[in-house]
Formats: sequence, C-alpha cells, structure tokens
Amino acid sequence: MSREHDDLLRRGVGFTSQRTRERLIQRLYEEGIANTQVLDVIRKTPRHLFVDEALAHRAYEDTALPIGNNQTISQPYMVARMSELLLAAGPLDKVLEIGTGSGYQTAVLAQLVERVFSVERIKVLQDRAKERLVELNLRNMVFRWGDGWEGWPALAPYNGIIVTAVATDVPQALLDQLAPGGRLVIPVGSGEVQQLMLIIREENGFSRHVLGAVRFVPLLNGPLA
Repeated sequence: MSREHDDLLRRGVGFTSQRTRERLIQRLYEEGIANTQVLDVIRKTPRHLFVDEALAHRAYEDTALPIGNNQTISQPYMVARMSELLLAAGPLDKVLEIGTGSGYQTAVLAQLVERVFSVERIKVLQDRAKERLVELNLRNMVFRWGDGWEGWPALAPYNGIIVTAVATDVPQALLDQLAPGGRLVIPVGSGEVQQLMLIIREENGFSRHVLGAVRFVPLLNGPLA
C-alpha cells in the first residue's frame, strides 16, 4: 500500500480503532451474518471514509447515515446481509449494483466479487464515490451515470444484481439482465411497507423469496447532475 493510502486510513484515529470495528463485527455476527468472508471485508473496509467528517465518529454504529442529496449510506447490517445473499450460491464474477451512493457497498462488493458494474442517477454522489474507491486502490469496477430502473443492458447478463434503494415493483429490465442461476437482491415496496426480496433466475422462470421488513430511500427515475 502507498503512504497516501496509509494516511487515508489513519484519518479519524480515535473512533476507528480495531476495538470499535470488532464491536460492529460481533454485533453483525450476533444478528445472523455467518459468511466469514463478508465479515472480514466489513471489518477492514474504512466506513468512516464514506461519510462526512462531521459524522465520522458514528461511522461504526450499525445505522444508516445521511450523505447528502436526500440519500444515505446503508446500515452495515444491511450491507452485510445483502452481500451474503448474493454470495450464498458461490463466488460471482459479474455483479450489477443499482445505486452507487457513497460507494461503501461498492467497496465491499469489489472485495468479494471479480467485477462490479455500478449505476447511479446522482452524478455528484458517484463522482465522490469514485474518488474514494480510487484512493483505496479498488479498481475492479466500472460506473455508469444513469437511471437505475434501466440497469446496464449493454453489459448484461450479470450473475448478481443488488439494488440499494426501494423500488415500488421489481424492474423488468433487471430481471431481463439476470443470468441463468443469477441472484437479484432488492427492497420492494413504498413508505413504511418495504420488504427485502431475493429473486433467482431458475431454468423455467424466477423464484421469489420475501426476507423481511427493511427501510430504504426510494429508487427514482432519471439521471440527476
């Protein structure tokens, strides 16, 4: 690692100690996250670099935090849970992420799968995320500024698709872009009624599994500068 990389990781010393991170990992484990690879990646990914410095002291709380533009960085448990669901059938070489956001989920995925293709409608958020990811020397990802409802058809199909905002219904475009045997993890609903779903492309259609109540910001249409 470069000296600049080491300096970046040291930013915020005092609230990013190993003990602080281990408390978070222990909590995730107690809440049912069993994939040790996912837990290891969460442990070593510096979440404090993906939030505003004013909130960095809260970075290792198991809660969502605002990142501007009416968006949030997802709760660590939800990042771990959705990542674990994607990987449940084995290693993945090609994952589509809908909603780059802060870049934290992107960073986690980049350490778990071969390639990440990330779509974000809010350009300023994606630009910031890309800077952070480059600083962390994570390179196995490409980005598209555009409408998440459309996915990224030009590079389909994908072995896994993860959606980091709640859709009122499952976008047909994402189903179309899922490879045979591929897994789509997506929150579906609106307002107070949202459910996390796992959808698997089977030989003769799609199997759908409802996994429990969640709370996400809405998946909106159209790119925004």
